[in-house]
Amino acid sequence: MSVNMSRNLSRPVTAVIGAASVLLAAIPAAAAATAPDGPPVAAAPAGTSSDTPLVAAAGAGPDTLLVAGADPDTPLVAGADPDTPPGAPPGVCEPGAPAEPPLPGPTLTAPRLQGGFTFLEGPVWIDRLGALLVSDLRPATGPEQVQPSAIHQLTPGSPAKTFVAASGSNGLALSPDGQQIVAATHDNRNVSAYRLADAARTVIAGNFGGRAFNSPNDVTVRADGVVYFTDPNFQRGRRADEMGGRTGVFRVVDGQVELVDDTVRQPNGIALSPDGRTLYVGAFGENLIYAYAVHPDGSTGERTVFASVGSPDGVTVDCAGNIYWVSHNEGRVHIFSPAGVELGTITAGPNATNAAFGGPDRRTLYITAGRTGDYGISAIELGVPGYPY
Repeated sequence: MSVNMSRNLSRPVTAVIGAASVLLAAIPAAAAATAPDGPPVAAAPAGTSSDTPLVAAAGAGPDTLLVAGADPDTPLVAGADPDTPPGAPPGVCEPGAPAEPPLPGPTLTAPRLQGGFTFLEGPVWIDRLGALLVSDLRPATGPEQVQPSAIHQLTPGSPAKTFVAASGSNGLALSPDGQQIVAATHDNRNVSAYRLADAARTVIAGNFGGRAFNSPNDVTVRADGVVYFTDPNFQRGRRADEMGGRTGVFRVVDGQVELVDDTVRQPNGIALSPDGRTLYVGAFGENLIYAYAVHPDGSTGERTVFASVGSPDGVTVDCAGNIYWVSHNEGRVHIFSPAGVELGTITAGPNATNAAFGGPDRRTLYITAGRTGDYGISAIELGVPGYPY
């Protein structure tokens, strides 16, 4: 597939892509759209959690950290110096919160730059490439009905090219040292890392206590290399359920896979605050956003309801700590302050899935949206820089 990022579609605003920027006026958002096509594989019913926890332990509740031994050969994500404080990865956000308002108006529309992909997810901006990497999921195949996927490189002004032809990936993130793509890989029901230099794949989290995950969906990485990921069952297909009907949130630290919460129905998008002290998780099956306090060692504490969003999918954050949550069915991004106050919305198109900041100053918000068989990238220039995934 070859899709030219320089091809501008007919829009009432002007998009300039060759310079890796998007210049447009603030205009009213279109009406919220329902997604008739839905995801490429029908999501399991929201209430799939059983009454049996993944790990039976005295006093273990949704906020109890439960540890299962990982494979001793499992590599850790290369992070920063071990003494790095748990904030934004080096170079992502300058010290001090940006003073500018993040949005030029409360109701915006991001114009579409190009389309032609099957089903896009997990955008991540790579500074040294000046490009986005995205997962492109294709229809399920074989007796187990597993969806194949590839990672494409989208460089403004150039045709798309394939970075990993058979990645099996959904959500993507960037390691703190900038050398690896961390991927939620549903093909093998694990979390993997792809080295940018040669696309070599290694496993970060292979199982939990010897049981296969459902289908890891999205992932985020703290500055010290601690990995957090969600595990709904959207891409499990016809493979055996080894999680006893539970869907959960996990973290990986020091080679150990640890359970954060197995009471979230269909957890989807996941992100950390810039200071690394709050973990946000979207409960797709509950239309809620949860927030967890994060301790210095990466363990999590009390869970609270942060906001309500219909069909919450992917998420990113800006350097002021504002949270950009994508609503799949609405085709919009909801922007919240760190206090949970909604600041505005950005309409991106039907079946929106995820978002990431990119461009030379990382003030361009890229959003993946479309209908199955014609997914694309929408983009809008904002007032503050943000995370590359």
